[in-house]
Amino acid sequence: MQSPWESSIDDYLAFISVEKGLASKTLEAYSGDLLEFMDYALGKGIASPNGVNTAHIIKWLKKLKKNNISPTSATRKLSSLRGFFRYLVLEGLIPVSPTSVINNPRTGQSLPTVLSVQEVDRLLSQAQGTSPISTRDRAMLECLYSCGLRASEAVNLLMDQIDLNERFLRIRGKGQKERMVPLGTDAALWLEKYIKHERMKLLKKRKSYYCFLGRGGKPISRQRLWQIIKGYAQKAGIKQAVYPHVLRHSFATHLLEGGADLRAVQMLLGHSDISTTQIYTHLDIGHLRQVYKRFHPRP
Repeated sequence: MQSPWESSIDDYLAFISVEKGLASKTLEAYSGDLLEFMDYALGKGIASPNGVNTAHIIKWLKKLKKNNISPTSATRKLSSLRGFFRYLVLEGLIPVSPTSVINNPRTGQSLPTVLSVQEVDRLLSQAQGTSPISTRDRAMLECLYSCGLRASEAVNLLMDQIDLNERFLRIRGKGQKERMVPLGTDAALWLEKYIKHERMKLLKKRKSYYCFLGRGGKPISRQRLWQIIKGYAQKAGIKQAVYPHVLRHSFATHLLEGGADLRAVQMLLGHSDISTTQIYTHLDIGHLRQVYKRFHPRP
C-alpha cells in the first residue's frame, strides 16, 4: 500500500502529465525533487503532505544551501514543491500552500491561469454534436464553469445532488461540507438534455448514482476529465494549458470582475477561509485601470 506521500505525488505527476503533456525526463525531474523532499520530511517525522508547514520548507532550503546546491537547482526544486502544494490546495487536500509566502529568488510566484469570457465560450462550443458523449461533455463543461466545480466534485456528482426544477446543485466539497450552487441557464439546459435523453444510453441498462458516465456506464475519472478538457482547449485554439481548475478559477475571476462580493464568491466556491478566496482576485490590468478611472477622484 502506498504511503500518503507516495499517493499524493503519484496523483500530482499524473495531473501534470495530462495538463502539460510533459516529456518523461521532465516528469522524472519533478518526481526526483518531490521524492527528495519526501525523504527529508519523513526523516522529520512528517507522515503526510498536510503536515508540512513553511518552516519545514525553509529549513530544507537551508540544508540544500549547506550541501552547496546551486541557486538554479534550489530554485527548480522549490518550483517543484510550489506546483505540488498548489495542486493539493486546488484539490482541497490542504487549506493553504506552505510555499505561498516563500519568495522564488529567480522567477517569483506565477499567477494562476484564467481564461477570458471569449475563450470560455470557444472552449464550451467545441463540444458539438448529438451523440451521448458530446452532450455529456457539453453538460459537464457548462457545469464546471457555471458552478465553479472542482474536478473531484464534477466526477463524483450524484443524481440526487441535482435539482433541475429549482436550478441548483448541492455540492459535497472539501471535508464533505455541502454548499448550494445555482445552475446558469445554459448549464441547466444542457444538463437536462443530457440526463433526459443521453445518460440512459451510456448506462446500457446498468444502474448508477453518478451523473457523468463513460461508455461503460461507470463514472468518468478525474484523469479522463483532464484529457477531455485539454482536447477541447486544443480544438478551440487556446494556447495555454487548460484543466478543470482553470474553469473554476475563471468562474471566480469573472464573477469578481463583474462586481460580485468576495464573500459571495467564497460561499460559491466552498472556501471556509476568505483568505483562500483571495487568490482568485488577480484581475487583469485592463479591469483594474477601468476601476481606477471610475472611482479615483483624480484619474
